[in-house]
Amino acid sequence: MSDRTVTRNDLAEVLYQEVGLSKDDCRKLLDDVLNQIADALVEDEEIKLSNFGSFTIRHKNERVGRNPRTGETAVVSARKVVTFKPALELRRMVDGREK
Repeated sequence: MSDRTVTRNDLAEVLYQEVGLSKDDCRKLLDDVLNQIADALVEDEEIKLSNFGSFTIRHKNERVGRNPRTGETAVVSARKVVTFKPALELRRMVDGREK
């Protein structure tokens, strides 16, 4: 397994090579897309990227949790979390099977 992380710069570089815009334009385009996704999630909207997957917001209720180190109980406050469900095509690619 690789310890490599794909960064914004890596994605912008791929855009630069594939699309042919300037590097600054590619970085701005990538930032605009990611900001649009983040803004939609903040507004509790679902994001669907065809053949890739869906990002949704899940509302978690307040609950009682336990510190695994001390065993002490504590209240875990209600919160929102981002969930991702991969599309079938992505799952097949990750599994090594083609469409």
